[in-house]
Formats: sequence, structure tokens, C-alpha cells
Amino acid sequence: MNTVILGAAQDPTLQTFENDVWWITLIKLLGVFVVLLLLTLFTINYERKVVARMAVRPGPNQVGPKGWLQSLTDGLKLPFKEEIIPKTADRAVYFIAPVISATCAFTAFSVIPFGPVVSIFGHKTALQLTDVPVSVLVLLACSSMSVYGVVLAGWASGSTYPLLGGLRSSAQMISYEVAMGLSIVAVFMTAGTMSTSQIIKAQAGNGESSVDILGWNPTAPSWYAVLLLPSFIIYCIAAVGETNRAPFDLPEAESELVGGFHTEYSSFKFAMFFLAEYINMITVSAFATTLFLGGWRAPAPITTFWAGANSGWWPLLWWLVKVLILLFGFIWLRATLPRMRYDQFMRFGWKVLIPVNLVWILFLAGVRVTNDRIDGGARYLVYVVAAVVVLGIALLWPASKKPRERSIEEQLAARPPGSFPVPPIDLQVPPSPRARRAVAERQPATVGGTTTDPDDDTSDKEV
Repeated sequence: MNTVILGAAQDPTLQTFENDVWWITLIKLLGVFVVLLLLTLFTINYERKVVARMAVRPGPNQVGPKGWLQSLTDGLKLPFKEEIIPKTADRAVYFIAPVISATCAFTAFSVIPFGPVVSIFGHKTALQLTDVPVSVLVLLACSSMSVYGVVLAGWASGSTYPLLGGLRSSAQMISYEVAMGLSIVAVFMTAGTMSTSQIIKAQAGNGESSVDILGWNPTAPSWYAVLLLPSFIIYCIAAVGETNRAPFDLPEAESELVGGFHTEYSSFKFAMFFLAEYINMITVSAFATTLFLGGWRAPAPITTFWAGANSGWWPLLWWLVKVLILLFGFIWLRATLPRMRYDQFMRFGWKVLIPVNLVWILFLAGVRVTNDRIDGGARYLVYVVAAVVVLGIALLWPASKKPRERSIEEQLAARPPGSFPVPPIDLQVPPSPRARRAVAERQPATVGGTTTDPDDDTSDKEV
């Protein structure tokens, strides 16, 4: 009887997963593992070919058809390379750190929906490993735990550069995880649930778990990327910072830290860090697809002329296309933007993303309260007044005045005598003594009210 009910339902529910037999769960577990490995191998080659095309140079083209097996050979080669362990490394923590990163990366994907209810060997089951009422919090918890693998790897290596990379990565991932969590709050408020399958259902326009925002009809399908555009933009920026990808790849800055937290890792342990990085990219892309892009549901233009676009195994294709488009965004950023400075990066996260997120959440909360208490056209008047007030505050807000930057000479003169020399502010390199003498010789001298220039042939030679 349960099988018939589940077969009639198109969208999976929490009860759907309670009726799965053990071997169906095992098949889905193996399927998630295989999908992640294949997507990782594809994404590595995908990135190499896209970056090569943008740089107008040949990419991988030797191994396999047009070079598409290059990442597979690299994955097979890494475990058999010589493993070098520093003498100063803490061996227990050194071994466990990559395991933590890889395990958290795989676990986070367990609550991502791939598709609707399908039939596998005559049994109805959802294309999702599992779902709980707080699935989004499970995913955030896994991303938080992955920080431990990075920090422990940097500390356990017993080397300076990995330690600096681990500290940078911990500060960066924690900071941008706050912005990512706040961007998801708007989705909770709109969908009324934290279950990933129910969030996709809310975007389908069934009107059961949605709220009316600015006149939006909850019975009409709408992606939250359009309805909650500020949250989607902030999430995308925070996801790039969370995964340590360019232009936010400061923990692995080769120009400063050699390789970052995994500098002292080699062989299979390095491969696990490499695997965790790309799985995290796939996870945040799949998470964005679930929260903001309608999940496995086909876009509206397709569903208008194809009624069966969201049934069977076809939704798996729509899900994959959306994830690949978001992964292309990661690659595009790497190929076009230079690496940011670390203080600029942290300032942007704490002083821009988080305040904008908080203001946006307060605005959505105010809209929801207004919709509940004020009916008719009066609420639109409230929206207009609120927009005018916010715009007036933004225009009248006093501009911050930057303190005058001191010159190199002023900074050196302000240093106490006998103090240890430190780098000047903003990494300004002081000129060498030879350069100072050259500048002084080129400057015109004033003698007796007459200005002389050494490079001027018409000046008075006697003076």
C-alpha cells in the first residue's frame, strides 16, 4: 500500500525515505559515491580545458579521446607516488587531517536531491540518499567540520608555510560561512522549511509552504534566485570564499605560502585534499541549485511544452546541467580575476556581505509582518515609504574620511630609536639610499631666492 502511495506522489517527502529497503539505500549510497568521483574527474578536466580555451592555448590533449582521460590518469598516479612525511610532523594528526576533509565532503552530499520519486527494480524511491527536517543544517555542519581538516593539516605538518595557510583558511572559511548561513535564512523564511526536498517543492509553486512577498503569487512557480536575488548573489560570493577558490585562494597562495596548508603532503593524502576541494565545489553548486534554482526541476520554458520533463529520470539531467553551469562560474572566476589581498578579502566579508545580509533579512521580515497585518493597497504604500526612508538614510549617511597616509620618511622617523625594523604600512617598500640621493640630486635647489635645476642648461653656473 505504501508503494502505491509513493508511486502516485511526484515529490519526495520525509516519509518516502522511511519506506526504503536496505539494499535500495545501499545502491543509492554507492551511487552518490560514484557520481561524486565521476564529477570530480570531469570537473578537473573541465577546468583545464575551459581555462586553456580562455587563455588561447592547448589544454590536455594526449591521454584519451581529446585528453578527457588526463584527470583519471592523474588520480591513478597519485596514490603510487613516493610519500614524504616531515620529521617534525605530528603523525597521528598528520594522517587524520585529510580523512576529515574528505569524509565531510562526501557526507555533505547525502542530503542533496537528484530527482523525484523513481522506480528502481520495481521499488519506488526518491533520487536522494536521505532527508531530515533540518537537512540544510546538516550540510552547514559538514562544511563547518571540514575546517578542522584544513587547520589540523597546517598545524600537524610542523612547517611555517602550512601553519600560515591553515590559519588563513580557518579565518576565511569561518568568516564566509557566516555570510553563507545568513543568505540561506531568507530561503527558510520564504519556503517555511529546512528540508531540501521541501524547499524544491516550494519553488514548484504549489502554494503550500510559501509566503506572499511583494505581491508574488505562491501558487506560481518561481526560482528563489529571482525572488531572493540579493541572497543568491551573496551565497555565490560566499561559496567561492568558502571553497578557497580564486580569487579567494589565499590559503593556497603559491606566491606567498608555496602551497598553503597541504604543502607538506604528498601521494594519497594530497589526493584526498585535492578530492575534497573539488567535491566541495560540486557540493556548494548542488546546494545553490537546490536552494535557488529549483533543484532537479526543469526550467519553465521546457515545462510549458513538455509535460513529462519533471518525471522519471529526466530531472537528473536538469540537475546536472544546472550544477555544471555553476561550476563554469568557478572556472570563469579563476581564469579572469586576480587574487585579492587578504585584508581586503576579510574586510569585504565582514563589512559588506554580512551587513547587507542582515538588512535584507530585516526587510523580508518586515514584508512578511506587513502582509499578515495590512491588506489591500495600503501595504504597497508601506513598501514605498520604507524604500524612501532607506534611500534617504543611504544618501545622508556621512562619508567616512580616510586618515592621511603617512609617507615612508614619516613612518621611519616615527619609529623609536633602536627599535626592531618592521615592514611599513600597506607593504610600501622604502626607497634605497642610492635612490634617495638620486631624487635629492634631481630636485631644484633654492639659493638666495634663485631656483636652480641641475638638469637645466640655462641656469646660472656661478650660483
